[in-house]
This record gives sequence, structure tokens and C-alpha cells, in this order.
Amino acid sequence: MQHMMPKLPPDVVAFLAQHKVMTLATYGPDGPWASAVFYAEDKDGLVFVSKPSSRHGRNLADANHCAATIQSEVDDWRAIRGIQLQGSVELLVDDALSTAQQRYGEKFPFARRGDAVSALLTALAKVRWYRLHVRRLWFIDNARGFGHRQSFDA
Repeated sequence: MQHMMPKLPPDVVAFLAQHKVMTLATYGPDGPWASAVFYAEDKDGLVFVSKPSSRHGRNLADANHCAATIQSEVDDWRAIRGIQLQGSVELLVDDALSTAQQRYGEKFPFARRGDAVSALLTALAKVRWYRLHVRRLWFIDNARGFGHRQSFDA
């Protein structure tokens, strides 16, 4: 089954492109957990890397549903802009893995095999590649009014 990102307006697409870190929220036997991960967007979702043995990696292996946020650091509530989303995560293999690695390397040049130093390659060998398929996304923009939210469904 093919998953696609919700159709997003240009300002939301630009926001995703301008940011690099999402806070991934998962739930497992030890309760809720949040982890910051680098992400790269593609037509099917948000690509990230993680160790399967991490707490969120173990949580995702048990239940692949999650939530995430992406936001800017600001000092004024009127400047708050961000994304809240929910979806499911899949472990990537084969062609999906190659496509994700290419997109991730475009956003994060340090992750390209040809550009990376050996220590980074060693670290990347211990991680797995994932895609968060966005089912629903909310874009918050307080510049348009306190609590202004737009909702987008896949």
C-alpha cells in the first residue's frame, strides 16, 4: 500500500524544509517517551534514523503509531509556529531504503557516504532507517491569531 504525505500548502512545505529536528513521541511498556531526531521530508513522509535498541526504537517495534512536533524557538507567543502530527512508522528496506538515504543525504550532507568520516560511518552502521507516514498534520501559526491551526489529512 502506497503512503503519501497530506497535500500541504507552500508555507507548510517551506516550514518542514527549513527545520531539521522533530520530537518523536512513542509509547511502550515503560510509558510515554519523547526523542529528538533529525528528519528529511519526502513524498511519503518524514525519514529519520535511529538505533532499534533505543527506547523509542523498541516502542516503535511494539507499536508503530506515534506523534511528533516540529517547532521554532521563539521568545514571543505571537511568533509561535510549528507542526503537530500523528502517524505510523515503518522500518525501511530495499528501494525504499535507498530512496530515503538519498533524500536524507541531500538535506544532511554529513550523512553522505562519500563525505562522511569513518566515525560517522561506524555510527550509521548501527542505526536503522525509518519513515514516519503522516496521517494527520496540524500547522500552528500564532501570527494569524492565538491558537490558529490548520489541519491536513493524508
